[in-house]
Amino acid sequence: MAAIATPQHRSSKTESYVDNKRKEDIRHANIVAARAVANAVRTSLGPKGMDKMISTSSDEVIITNDGATILNKMQVLQPAAKMLVELSKSQDSAAGDGTTTVVVIAGALLEQCLLLLSHGIHPTVVSDSLHKAAVKAVDVLTAMAVPVELSDRDSLVKSASTSLNSKVVSQYSTLLAPLAVDAVLSVVDAAKPDMVDLRDVKIVKKLGGTVDDTELVKGLVFDKKVSHAAGGPTRMENAKIAVIQFQISPPKTDIEQSIVVSDYSQMDRILKEERSYILGMIKKIKATGCNVLLIQKSILRDAVTDLSLHYLAKAKILVIKDVERDEIEFITKTLNCLPIANIEHFRAEKLGYADLVEEVSLGDGKIVKIKGIKEMGKTTTVLVRGSNQLVLDEAERSLHDALCVVRCLVAKRFLIAGGGAPEIELSRQLGAWAKVLHGMEGYCVRAFAEALEVIPYTLAENAGLNPIAIVTELRNRHAQGEINAGINVRKGQITNILEENVVQPLLVSTSAITLATECVRMILKIDDIVTVR
Repeated sequence: MAAIATPQHRSSKTESYVDNKRKEDIRHANIVAARAVANAVRTSLGPKGMDKMISTSSDEVIITNDGATILNKMQVLQPAAKMLVELSKSQDSAAGDGTTTVVVIAGALLEQCLLLLSHGIHPTVVSDSLHKAAVKAVDVLTAMAVPVELSDRDSLVKSASTSLNSKVVSQYSTLLAPLAVDAVLSVVDAAKPDMVDLRDVKIVKKLGGTVDDTELVKGLVFDKKVSHAAGGPTRMENAKIAVIQFQISPPKTDIEQSIVVSDYSQMDRILKEERSYILGMIKKIKATGCNVLLIQKSILRDAVTDLSLHYLAKAKILVIKDVERDEIEFITKTLNCLPIANIEHFRAEKLGYADLVEEVSLGDGKIVKIKGIKEMGKTTTVLVRGSNQLVLDEAERSLHDALCVVRCLVAKRFLIAGGGAPEIELSRQLGAWAKVLHGMEGYCVRAFAEALEVIPYTLAENAGLNPIAIVTELRNRHAQGEINAGINVRKGQITNILEENVVQPLLVSTSAITLATECVRMILKIDDIVTVR
């Protein structure tokens, strides 16, 4: 402290010593930790990227190359490295795809920042320049983009297919890409044409078969079987469906207590009362014409008892029990009916109507399908099949990414080329812009431009090509005006990537650049870590 304090009467030429070493060390440690996370997922970028096998603490095994999933399952402790995990989550919620790309770009930017800081440029100057470069980058990308209409189904399928090409289940992209497009387009609401709520697309997983057996179901699918107690019906035509949230079982006391009955006649009376209570409820249900019951799972007591199932079977009512609480909203929206919370409110106008409810054998189990729903809500169901749990989970994750890509195109109807083409074009244009900027700004923008080359470099590296030769050739082609020249990893050469149908939504790229820059700027501004216990 004494070294910093300087007496007032001394000459103004006397300099005080301020220790900046700690600030530099903290910044360096943060950047190194964040780069380590970026390098961990870098090898899984692109169609030829490697997969990661993750073994969790609960002995669960996951095989995936989805950036958000890998980072989510990694137990990162360093605070700055955690920011990169959050970054991939942000990209996942904003665009759904490009979760590996955004982290790789952030890692490359941090590497360039380390170089700039070592040359004595102040972090604030670097941060402001990165922001300007990111804004310019979004403008360049928008100028490159090709508009697309939702009626152009072919373009939508191509972009969904590009998203699936880098996944474990890429060989099924010809099936899953059109399926994702049809699923999203079927839930687009005419009142809000730019908004798609992916909660309206329900993915049901069923073990058995292959991914080829995946299908789009116009209706509802339950991964459970119909209640077979007392020989109740398993198929119902002209179904009148009720979704109930109350229990068809004898009432219990509110507090935990037991009643001791010593007299047989009294016991008989209790059982008789129970029977008449349940019978009364079922008569009310039957009186409305209802013949299919969807019963919400109950946490307080059994939603149905053997006795009530027996009476329901006698009344020829098909019963699906243990419907999850969080599925109720989707079910009622699809069936265009209202959930019924009390037997007193059971009315015919609250029922949903469908042509057929039936139990179907599938794989080693059974499922229930509801088809031909009258006045069906804007929802759809995808039944995903797989030979084992690992493939099934990865198929679901891949399908989610494809759905998100189509959602991006609904929100922002522009496509750009993939295969590293936009990044190289950005790098070229930003490099040219950096030459007309003055002072440190131009230096920082040039570093930003160089950092973007990490995407084509990594794509080439992961495909087993010579990255330096490929990136150099890419630069030449773009300098000659071929803005859509990119890496065709299947042929191992540079081609016009738009003609090869490797396209992605503009929103995925702009979101990746913006979010990566934001994250890097935040890490740059940190000069100390304070731990509060």
